[in-house]
Amino acid sequence: MTGPESAAQGVAAAAKSLATLEAHAVLLRAEVAGLEGVLANLRARRPTGNGDDLREANGQLVLAALRAQVVAEAAERHRDEAARAGQRDPLTGLPNRASMRDRLRIALAAAQRQGTHVAVLFIDVDRFKLINDSFGHPVGDRVLQVLARRLEANLRENDAVGRYGGEEFLVLLDDLATTDDVPGIVETVQGVLAQPETIAGHGIELSASIGIAFYPDDATDAAALIACADAAMYRAKRRGPGGYEFCHDIERDTAGAPIINADAVGLPADPRLPGHAGSRARQEALQEANGLLVASALLAQAQQTLAVDAHALALGSMATAAHELRNPLTPIRLAAGMLGGARDDLVRFTRLRDIIEAEVVHIARLVDDLVDGSRVVSGKLRLECADIELTAVLETAVLTCRPVIESRQQQLLVDLPAGDAMPLHADHTRLVQVFTNLLDNASKYTPEGGRIRLVAACSSDALTVTVHDNGIGIPADALPHIFDIFVQDAAAAALRPGGLGIGLAIVRELVESHGGTVVGSSSGTGLGSTFTVTLPSRDDPAGQTATA
Repeated sequence: MTGPESAAQGVAAAAKSLATLEAHAVLLRAEVAGLEGVLANLRARRPTGNGDDLREANGQLVLAALRAQVVAEAAERHRDEAARAGQRDPLTGLPNRASMRDRLRIALAAAQRQGTHVAVLFIDVDRFKLINDSFGHPVGDRVLQVLARRLEANLRENDAVGRYGGEEFLVLLDDLATTDDVPGIVETVQGVLAQPETIAGHGIELSASIGIAFYPDDATDAAALIACADAAMYRAKRRGPGGYEFCHDIERDTAGAPIINADAVGLPADPRLPGHAGSRARQEALQEANGLLVASALLAQAQQTLAVDAHALALGSMATAAHELRNPLTPIRLAAGMLGGARDDLVRFTRLRDIIEAEVVHIARLVDDLVDGSRVVSGKLRLECADIELTAVLETAVLTCRPVIESRQQQLLVDLPAGDAMPLHADHTRLVQVFTNLLDNASKYTPEGGRIRLVAACSSDALTVTVHDNGIGIPADALPHIFDIFVQDAAAAALRPGGLGIGLAIVRELVESHGGTVVGSSSGTGLGSTFTVTLPSRDDPAGQTATA
């Protein structure tokens, strides 16, 4: 598999994981809505002496909590399935290249501790291009699947086989007390692979060339061991189809690395190449082509790394999300189960109801963050813009956040331009979300008794809003990543656990979709933080996008 193909598959896997997580979030949102409905009924009722109403409400709460738990557990299962899928080759179902490298590193560490041997078999299907050209790629794909099943069925239980790329397979023979049995294993594998196969009515003759390398005889790290086996495979291929070679028979350079050259891989000598009479222009053209190939390979490798990182980040975020969605379910289940016993105790009943209500609000917020987070990734955050006043937006955000801020005994200072409504063309609800998020973050990461300040200003071409706090601050190494999705600073996460690292990513997406900018700054740990949002002040509907 080439770098770009692997990168594309990694991106597709990450997108699929997030889409499924959004579907789970939508289901959980429905359950949360049901819980909220039950709570609304509870608030409207006063417990009666016979307790019938409470028993009915208690049953509804328990059922809704159990349904929410089912959805959260489904999200966990999908996370595990996605993690497994990310380690598998989609065509053959075998472990992919990255997974095999990880397994090899683990096997080498164990072999070093136990003083045992490890063998790596690098297998290349002979004349595979001819099979594709003669019968078509679907037949070629089926050949790879057939060979994958044969390899799986004819190895020891503790051995591993994976697809390394294209028509190449990697076999790991682990925990070998001696290497004496390996030639017999290789010959058995070759015999199994060489059995003819009929696919789509075509009788296909099969064979494979195999290179073998041993730890610790040939190399002591995973990359060098694979390179040795690869070089031995090319030497076997030069001798003809269906052969195998050992790495210790390969010529090496002064550093001990295997030498792979035209003769080693069986390429015919070209009289136009260096060392023969030929054109200088030809040599320069070949050098230029080599440079382009190297640049392309580096680009493909970078894309693959980004895709793998994106997929790992998505899987990590799913694990966090599933964990955080499960946390509030425990107090909901416990409190719901105790409601029936509290039917004659109004104080206790009210306290249990408040516990359930707080956790439902927590789940609802997590679900909203998850849905918006997946929309950020997929580019589906939508705006409904109109002529609004930024002052009204800020007043709504302040009104929303002030009770929580005051409950933490923090001081909130608001400085808005006197008599200036600060008009702009924007989505009122989404901008309230932006500034509510910034104020809430400032409060969460500011100690009790701290100070938060919101300042708005306007100029001829811009509206500026600054949210400043004297809280825990942001370390210099974390500042470049504060707006990345699913990323949280360790100190912030320790102070206020339960977040998903989505809020600031949504803030940036919403601000930029309005044609504005948001910048975060901090003088360091313990020195507070400042977030500055700048929005265009001109009414310019044509400049606003309907979809972020």
